[in-house]
Amino acid sequence: MPAPPPRSSPLRLAAAWLWLAVTLSGCAVYRPAPLETGAAAVLAPPDLDAAADAAGRLSHPRLAPVRIDLGQPLTPQALGLIAVVENPDLKAARAKAGVARAQVFAAGLLPDPAVTLGADHILSGPDHTDPRLAAVALDLNALRERGVSIAVARGARDQARDDLAWQEWQTAGQARLLAARIGGLEILFAIDADSRARADSLLSRVMIAAARGDVKADEVETRRLAAADAADKARQAERDLGVARLDLNTLLGLQPDTVLRIAPAPPPAIGLDTEALFQRARAERLDLQALRAGYASQEAATHKAVLDQFPNLQLTLTRQVDTTANQLIGPSVNFSLPLWNRNQGGIAVARATREQLRAEYAARLFSTRADIAGLVDGLTLERRQRAEIAAQVAPLEPIVAATESAARHGDIAEAAADAARQSLADKRLALVALDQAMAEQTTALELAVGGPLNP
Repeated sequence: MPAPPPRSSPLRLAAAWLWLAVTLSGCAVYRPAPLETGAAAVLAPPDLDAAADAAGRLSHPRLAPVRIDLGQPLTPQALGLIAVVENPDLKAARAKAGVARAQVFAAGLLPDPAVTLGADHILSGPDHTDPRLAAVALDLNALRERGVSIAVARGARDQARDDLAWQEWQTAGQARLLAARIGGLEILFAIDADSRARADSLLSRVMIAAARGDVKADEVETRRLAAADAADKARQAERDLGVARLDLNTLLGLQPDTVLRIAPAPPPAIGLDTEALFQRARAERLDLQALRAGYASQEAATHKAVLDQFPNLQLTLTRQVDTTANQLIGPSVNFSLPLWNRNQGGIAVARATREQLRAEYAARLFSTRADIAGLVDGLTLERRQRAEIAAQVAPLEPIVAATESAARHGDIAEAAADAARQSLADKRLALVALDQAMAEQTTALELAVGGPLNP
C-alpha cells in the first residue's frame, strides 16, 4: 500500500502566510470620497490672495507668470492667469487629465500571473492518494504588446495634456477679451449717461419754455423723443456692462456680485503678416499639438491592431500529483488559430480612425488659416475706419465749443448747440466702439495664433 502524502511542514505553512501578508500589504485601500465635498469647495468664495500667489508661480507653455498686486487695477494678463487658476471647468479638466496619466502607468504594468489550485478526494477505489493540481499561467500576448500599449497610452496622455493647456490658453484669452469689453463698455456707458443727462436737461428747459408759450409743441415732442432715445441707449449700455462683468466673474470662479477694478487693455498690434502668423500657429497652437499627439496614439493603436491578428499566446506551468502519488510537472501553451477572424475588423476600425484623425487635422489647419486671415482683415479695416473718424473729430471740437459759446450768449438756439454736441458725442462713441472692437479682435487673433502677438 502506498504511503500517504506527507503533510505540510510548519515551515512551509509559515512561508505561505508570509507571502500572503507581503502581497496584501501592497494592495490599495478603499477610501470614500463624498461627491458634495468637491461641490462645496467650488461654490465657496475663492481666496484671491492664494489665487494671485498661484498665478505668480504658474507653469504654462504659453502663459508667463506675473506678480499680481490685488490693491491695483488688474491687467488683462493678470485676469487671464487668475482664470486659469480658479476656473471651475479647468479644475475639472485637470482632474480628467490625471486619468490619462494613470492610464500610462497602467499600460506599463506587467500582467499578473494566473494561479490555478485544485484537489480531489478519493471516496473509493484502489488508490489512496488524493490528486492535487497547481498551475501558473502567464499571458504572453500582453508582454508582446506592452510596447505599443505604452505608446498608445503616452500619446493619449500627451493629447490630454496639450488639450488641457489649450483650454487654459483659451480661458485666459476669454478673460482678457472680457476685460477689454468691460473697459470699452464702461466708457460707452459714461458717454451715454452724459448724453442722457444732457437730453433730460434740455427737455426740462424746453417744457418750461413751452409752458410760457415760447416754443411749439413739435419742439417739445422732438426733445422728448431724443431724451427717450438717450435713456434707452444708457440703459442698454448699463445692461451690457452688467452682463460682461457677470461673465467675467463666472469665468474667474468669483461670486456673481464681485466688482473688479480693471486696468486698460494694451494698444492693438500693428503690422500683421497673415502668412507669418499662420506659420506660427501651425507650429505653436496647442490644439494642433494635441491632434498630432492623438494621431501618434492612433498610429500605435493601429500597430497594436495588426499585432492582434497573430495568435494570442498563454504559457501555463503545471505541477500535479496523481492518484498513484506520481508527481508531474510540465508546461502548456494555449493559443487561438487565426483562420477566419484574424482581427480584420479591429484593423479596419483602427485604420479608419487614423484616416479620420488625419482629415480632422487638415480641417483644423484650414480653419486656422481662414480665422487668422479674417481677423487680420478685420483689424486692418477697423484701424482704417478709426483713423477716418478720428480725422473728423479734430475739426469738430472747435465747432462745438463755438456753438456752445454762442448759445450761452443767446446768439443761436440751445437746440443747435445740443445738435453739435450730440454729433461730437456720436463720433466719440464710434471711436470707443472701434477701440473696444480692436482690443477684442487682437485678443481673438492671439487665441487663433496660439500665443502672444509680440512674444
